[in-house]
Amino acid sequence: MLQGIAASDGIGLGRVMVLEEQSLSYADLPPADPKAELARFREAVEAFCRNTQKQAELLRHSAGHKEAQIISAHIQMLSDPYFCGEIEKRIAGGQRAEAALDQVSQLFIAMFLASGEDMIQQRAADVRDIRTALLCVLLGLKEIEVSEAPKGTVLVAKEISPSVAAGINPKNIVGIVTEIGGRTSHSAILARALQVPAVLGLPGSTTLLKPGSYVIVDGTEGQVIPEPDPVVAGAYRQKRARFLRRRRQLDKLRGLPTRTASGETVGLYCNISKPEDTDKALEEDGEGVGLFRTEFLFMDRERLPGEEEQFAAYKRAAATLGDRPLTIRTLDLGGDKALPYLNMPKEENPFLGLRGIRYCLQHPEILMTQLRAVLRASVYGNVRLMFPMISIPEELIAGRALLEKAKAELRAQGVPYAAELPVGIMVETPSAAILADVLVKDSDFFSIGTNDLTGYMLACDRNNPQISGMFSSLQPCVLRSIRHVITCAQEHGVPVGMCGEAAADPLMTPLLLAFGLTDFSVAATSVLPVRAAISRWTLEEAKAVTAAVMEMTSEEEVSRTLSARPETQIL
Repeated sequence: MLQGIAASDGIGLGRVMVLEEQSLSYADLPPADPKAELARFREAVEAFCRNTQKQAELLRHSAGHKEAQIISAHIQMLSDPYFCGEIEKRIAGGQRAEAALDQVSQLFIAMFLASGEDMIQQRAADVRDIRTALLCVLLGLKEIEVSEAPKGTVLVAKEISPSVAAGINPKNIVGIVTEIGGRTSHSAILARALQVPAVLGLPGSTTLLKPGSYVIVDGTEGQVIPEPDPVVAGAYRQKRARFLRRRRQLDKLRGLPTRTASGETVGLYCNISKPEDTDKALEEDGEGVGLFRTEFLFMDRERLPGEEEQFAAYKRAAATLGDRPLTIRTLDLGGDKALPYLNMPKEENPFLGLRGIRYCLQHPEILMTQLRAVLRASVYGNVRLMFPMISIPEELIAGRALLEKAKAELRAQGVPYAAELPVGIMVETPSAAILADVLVKDSDFFSIGTNDLTGYMLACDRNNPQISGMFSSLQPCVLRSIRHVITCAQEHGVPVGMCGEAAADPLMTPLLLAFGLTDFSVAATSVLPVRAAISRWTLEEAKAVTAAVMEMTSEEEVSRTLSARPETQIL
């Protein structure tokens, strides 16, 4: 058994097709006339754009509009005057088009990878794909085709580029295995959209898995089983049948309210990073947006977005959702999210430094621009505002004061906004959890961010392999803090949501229902599974199991107890 990264749920059983990397060598090519070489490069770019547009159309039909935009973005990248300009400058200096393209691409790839931010690092994969496709055009090579793959094929490759993914027929491709990539990579996003089981980040898979060999791909557990014996293969066929049956059952929940088995209704919202993500939220039957991570509007660019640009983004999201709530979180920088163009100071411990609301309060002009944009967009939908990383009451008071100042400026200019815009906070620091009874007095709602809350409560970095086993929201100290926050809010009639990963964990579901959580906010693809998890519990049953769990003193005991309940079983 080989272990990789679980990237797209499901079970696939089939025969391996290894996608061999083409030789893109150009070392022996003689020098050429710069003018002719420049014309050749520009012709290649035009051919690339035509091919890419066709691939985007294919992907739009097989996966969806959002996924097609991953490929369409390649055309936009080639319109970047710096990227193409730098290539053309090198060609004018006497380089072959292949060498100029390769060198500039490698510079961009290195720059994106050095950012340390997942979303920006994904741009490196875009550049690699553009480089490969353009080199194929320049060298007269045909790109890899998978559209004719036979039924029952498991694709194995170093990386599945968006252009290759465009040719995937989900009726024939039963699994994907790659050597590089993770859950946030384009390969993972496209595999999930196509509903093809995928295991990524499995080093050496292109040599370990032989062409034509029979394998099992478990995209739920991140496992690949080469040449399984008949007993194992039979067990996985049954597991696959259960998974597909469950998927069909989930579809029956589409369009229904989110209710417990005893009839209590809760909100089930989506987490988004871009205004276009609201389309996916509605497509997956989300009841609104519980978290709009606005920092992604500020990334992958050379300067801060202005008020008009931000207003357009927030307006687009609000108008798309209509009456459904849109919770916009103000800029959450710092920690692992830094913007190179802001020249943010290097900190010895950035997760305990100038992040979230702290950074914005030290740079009020940045926050004021965002607050004005959010206020202006608030008349186009059901908008709520949320401040991140609140640690002490003074931060919330200062944030609210800037909001009032932004309102006054808009009033003076005669610009409309929602006067009663609800204002809440992220509860993600131990101090905010402990002071929930104080912070609730100045909050219209709470949203618990379990990822940071768990890390700070346990003083544990989940990315540190030496201690990552400790990181769990089922740790008793985390559960007690969540219960305390919700209890304090209930006493003041303030709703509480959760937008961390724990909100989508079926083991957490009965605990959160028993505590009195009012809103769950999850990834769009988790909406129906979470709705199903909630529907399995009566409130009485949830309270009974929670009473027992809250007497426990170890995460291992809590996890074992909840895992034994039939209501928490996924398959």
